[in-house]
Amino acid sequence: MSDVKLAIIYYSSTGTNYQLSQWAAEGAKQAGAEVRIFRVPELAPEAAIASNPAWKAHVDATKDVPVISNADMEWADAYIFSVPTRFGNLPAQMKQFFDTLGGLWFQGKLANKVVSAMSSASNTHGGHEATILSLYTTMYHWGAIVAAPGYTDPVTFAAGGNPYGTSVTVDQNGAMVEDVQAAVVHQAKRTATVASWVKKGLQG
Repeated sequence: MSDVKLAIIYYSSTGTNYQLSQWAAEGAKQAGAEVRIFRVPELAPEAAIASNPAWKAHVDATKDVPVISNADMEWADAYIFSVPTRFGNLPAQMKQFFDTLGGLWFQGKLANKVVSAMSSASNTHGGHEATILSLYTTMYHWGAIVAAPGYTDPVTFAAGGNPYGTSVTVDQNGAMVEDVQAAVVHQAKRTATVASWVKKGLQG
């Protein structure tokens, strides 16, 4: 399955979704995919970032992670997105990125991509599922193929049981409450595997 190219695209203010992305990269590589991790552009003003030490530290620590481009979107056969929830919806940074993809969408270059998504929130019912479902709405407009983890492996239950995509609760100290690493790895393997099926089918 080494011919599958997978882009992991995240937004993270203090590091949770960056960590989820790194675990996803491990899983996809185990499945034989070629993996690249990208971040979306930060829209928040520097003053806001500087006012939060954890946010500032994460921005500094990940400054060398490449920013996603249209060329990267064309390169990939599959995408895994990882975002925190913002009032039960996507963060503005990810939505802004999606809004720049009209040209690729119009040309049909986002169709038949295999996609999956992950999320985080500060409490158990803080928008985990709604955030992922909101993200998938955009994918349906692309004509992409959603590869949700469902309950295809018991690790989903151990991670909180979200069938739409792995999600994690983050406490006030920034620590993950659930142990989701195995679920993320499984979700990434599944995404890469489904992408290999789709790619072989398209090549016919």
